[in-house]
Amino acid sequence: MEKYVINGGTPLRGPVDISGMKNAACPIIFASLLTGSVCVIENLPAINDVALSLEIMQSIGCRVRMLAKDTVEIDSRDAEGGSSPFDLVRKMRSSYYLLGAELGRYGRACVGYPGGCDFGVRPIDQHIKGFEALGAEVSVDSGCVVAEAKYGLRGSSVYFDMVTVGGTINVILAAVLAKGMTVIENAAREPHIVDVANFLNTCGARITGAGTDTIRVRGVEKLRGCTYAIIPDMIEAGTFMIAAAATGGAMVVRNVIPKHLESITAKLEEMGVIVEEYDDYVYVTRSGDLNRINIKTLPYPGFPTDMQPQMCVLLCQANGVSFLTESIFENRFKYVEELRLMGASIIVDGRTAIIEGGTTLQAAPVRAMDLRAGAAMVIAGLCCKGRTEIDEIFHIERGYDNLVGKLTAVGADIRKIVIPDSVEYGTAN
Repeated sequence: MEKYVINGGTPLRGPVDISGMKNAACPIIFASLLTGSVCVIENLPAINDVALSLEIMQSIGCRVRMLAKDTVEIDSRDAEGGSSPFDLVRKMRSSYYLLGAELGRYGRACVGYPGGCDFGVRPIDQHIKGFEALGAEVSVDSGCVVAEAKYGLRGSSVYFDMVTVGGTINVILAAVLAKGMTVIENAAREPHIVDVANFLNTCGARITGAGTDTIRVRGVEKLRGCTYAIIPDMIEAGTFMIAAAATGGAMVVRNVIPKHLESITAKLEEMGVIVEEYDDYVYVTRSGDLNRINIKTLPYPGFPTDMQPQMCVLLCQANGVSFLTESIFENRFKYVEELRLMGASIIVDGRTAIIEGGTTLQAAPVRAMDLRAGAAMVIAGLCCKGRTEIDEIFHIERGYDNLVGKLTAVGADIRKIVIPDSVEYGTAN
């Protein structure tokens, strides 16, 4: 068992470099299958979800070679569709992109039902709706999703009943080699959707409108391999921005696209945090008290649901009562009980957390309930004095590249330790 041990209370100061975006890297890895060729992907984050994605690709016959710490070569010429091991794909949510990629390349896909963080029902009905619109028949057999286009995939109109990032990407993957034009309406607009489309276009696809709510995909006969660099991770950047504000520090967050951070920057500035934007970095500092604010998570370009837990920690330090409403997932406040163990005053009413700020957080043994909730526990541990132990950190390492090293470099007292299974939770010295 591994855990983080944090001795908090020290302001974070200095520069930090942001890695490639997790939510772009995983679908692009699976999208490389569509080329049936060799792709070199750069600026990959060294995180567990990327490692697992590459392992899945190897399991279906791709040759994977690391060229550098953040660069991988994927040769998918000999890949075999429908052969991914169930126990691998069920470990991560992003494995469902293999469905769209296999369906697009082979006309048939068979992939185990995806896993990932547990914060409510996360159906793939909109993905299936899109596949069926393109001519596939979809069923679930023994825990696996099976999609087959017996007469080939054909371009069609797809209207999503709700904005879905995964569904938008999966339909794009299935449509790039289909015959004719596919029009996706009510599409998600997140930056990583644009990145996936840019990758595929570099490979020879014809995709327009990514980043808007209407995306057009004109099918092509064949894709080619390419070399492509992943965009910076806006959620990792936002996490460090909040960490700087929460600890009363001053940080230069480098290798970012400031436009992607606009919703996060706006809320931090509303709270009284100073954020200065430059070409590829932001400077974040705080010297005074924090103002109470209200936040509602929304699809991009609104405030991201993946920043909600981290922002909750910052709101605990604000003067007055703040309201934090989660509109994307119905059960993303499981981490609140962990913050209460640290002295936070939070009441959850349905999809809204009512946060009474101004209380001093106290060090305590806590758990990482999921990926972003785990990041919130790290921020909480950094901003309160004393020793905080965070268990179940495998969630955190699914999405943050070298978190301990990056935080240590800006002054944090944090380390990862291994605890024998025989030692009870919270008792290690």
